Amino acid sequence: MDDVLVTGLGALSPLGTGVDAFWRGMHAADTAPVRVPDPLAHMDHPLMYLVPEADLPDGPEEQDGLPLGRGSQFALAAAREAVADAGLAALPGPDASGATDAGLDPRRVAVALSTGMGDTDLHEGWWTGEAPASGRWAPAFPLASVVGGWFGAQGLNTCVSNACAASGYALSMAADLIHSGEADVVIAGGAEAYSRVALACFNRLGAIDPERCRPFAAERRGTVFGEGAAVLVLESASHARARGARTVYGRLAGAGWSCDAYHPTAPEPSGEQIERAMRVALREAGAGTGSGAGAESGSGGLGFVIPHGTGTALNDVVESQVLDALTPRTPLYSVKALIGHTGGAAGAFAALAASLVLHHKTLPPNVPVGTPDPECAVPLPSGSAPMTGAYGLVNAYAFGGNNISLVFGEAAA
Repeated sequence: MDDVLVTGLGALSPLGTGVDAFWRGMHAADTAPVRVPDPLAHMDHPLMYLVPEADLPDGPEEQDGLPLGRGSQFALAAAREAVADAGLAALPGPDASGATDAGLDPRRVAVALSTGMGDTDLHEGWWTGEAPASGRWAPAFPLASVVGGWFGAQGLNTCVSNACAASGYALSMAADLIHSGEADVVIAGGAEAYSRVALACFNRLGAIDPERCRPFAAERRGTVFGEGAAVLVLESASHARARGARTVYGRLAGAGWSCDAYHPTAPEPSGEQIERAMRVALREAGAGTGSGAGAESGSGGLGFVIPHGTGTALNDVVESQVLDALTPRTPLYSVKALIGHTGGAAGAFAALAASLVLHHKTLPPNVPVGTPDPECAVPLPSGSAPMTGAYGLVNAYAFGGNNISLVFGEAAA
């Protein structure tokens, strides 16, 4: 079966524009949420990790007459960077057929993007008398069709929205499209933008930390959301070789799905199903779990984990207990401590971070979260270190009990 390679990366995040800004921010390990600049955010903790004002995309305000919200604009910005990074270019247009001069067949290019709230900001604007200039109604979840329309992708274009596991599922679906022979290239990832409704709902649930996102910390009091977009270009190894792809960051080597079938919002306390997803992904990748922090790069073992860990009480305990049993002593890197919980884009940001760690062979320092919870016996290194092992495990979980684990591996020599 052909390997699924990561040949392009794109990001727009609270750390700024671009993948380089994201990598620098991972090493700086110094972030904090801000108060949302929304006069209608009447809630106890109107805090988020926001994309800086100077880095907000300058449109487009619409595509083919369809108003675009913040989520679609974020997705387009990240997709453009990822596609350029992969050495690809937008395809000629809707009448194109067959392979282009670059050997890219638009019928074999797919888009799998995810979001939790999509372009809900447009609808919230309509509810409060702040409609876009066009006044035209727009769907809430157009991200994949917007990116697919821009690029000229004539394969599957789909938007996944099963809450905070969504972009993990989108990436896994992208790999399945390549493994099954349905696509050569998939633009995959997720985007999330500030939504007044979403933030208010989590405030009402009492699930927002009043200070910052502090996964696995003894004093954690909930999560804090972030916004942005992370997009990966996934490509079959044979297609990448044939066109001479200039950079390979790694490969998506394994995926495992499961569902708790337990509760609409709470994780199942034993962690049986999240363990199942991890085991399936690790087995599919051929990644050992006993190497821990002492493994050599390229040894075949698991070198790091990017956990789901949101800063909520039960979620962090359940995940850490499973990790302690399944991957003992393997270091964790918390993306959410850095940029908050990006909802439907969280799995994509974790995949982006994993790809960068594998590419640079360095695990950056974690953002300090305070005294660790003794019930969360997982290592969160405070200093940068050479990457250990050849694989990284990414977890993403969601309301509805949706779980996914992905394993990314070093690119073959």
